[in-house]
Amino acid sequence: MIEKFLNEEQDPKTVEKIYLRLADLLTTGEEILYIAVQKKPLVNLFPDCIALTNKRILFFTPANLGLSIKFIDFVWKDIIDVYTKEEIIGAIFSVKTTNGAEMGVDYLPKVQARKLYQYAQERKESEREARRLRDLEEKRAESGAVQFENASRMAAQQPVVPVQPVPEAEQVHVPVTPPVQEIPKPDELTEKLKKLKMLFDNGLISQEEYNHKKLDLLSDL
Repeated sequence: MIEKFLNEEQDPKTVEKIYLRLADLLTTGEEILYIAVQKKPLVNLFPDCIALTNKRILFFTPANLGLSIKFIDFVWKDIIDVYTKEEIIGAIFSVKTTNGAEMGVDYLPKVQARKLYQYAQERKESEREARRLRDLEEKRAESGAVQFENASRMAAQQPVVPVQPVPEAEQVHVPVTPPVQEIPKPDELTEKLKKLKMLFDNGLISQEEYNHKKLDLLSDL
C-alpha cells in the first residue's frame, strides 16, 4: 500500500508509520496524494513529515522519542499560499493560511519539496475554481431574490382598472379555471443551494459531490 509513496527515496519505516496514522484520520472521500519525509544531514531517527490529501495538508512531528506523533492540519480553502526554498542541503516547504499562520518543514529532499509544491499548486487551483463557482452561485441566488422582490413590488403597485358591466344579452358564460399558484423558481433554487452548501460545510458530502449537485441545480436556470 505504501509503495507509491516511496518513489522519491522516502524512508519506508517512517512512511509506514505516517500512513497508519493517516488511516485513522481520513474522512469520507479523502485520499492521500503524497508523503514527504525530512532528511537531515546527521542521523535523524525521528524526522518530520508532510502529507497531502485531496482535502487538506498535514504536518507530522514525532514526540516522546518517536512513541507518539503530533500533527497539525489545514484544509485547502484556508491556505492562501505555498512556498518552497532550495538550499545547499535539502529544501524548505511551508504554507501560509488565511489567518496569518505559517507552518513548514526544512531539510526535505529537493525532489520531494518540488513534488509537494506541484501537488499543492494543483489543489489550490482546484480550490480557487470551487470558490469561483460558490461566488457565482451566491450572486445568482442574490440576483434571483432581488428580481422576485422587484416583481412583487411592481405587481402590488399596479392600479386597479374597474371593469365595465356587459349587458346581459352580450354576456358569454365561459368556465373559468382558477390560476395555478406557482412557487417562484428563483426562491426555490436559493433554498436548495443553501441546503446543499450547509451539507458541504458540515462535512456530510464531499467537494466532488457538492460541485456535481450544484451544477445540476444551476443548469436548470
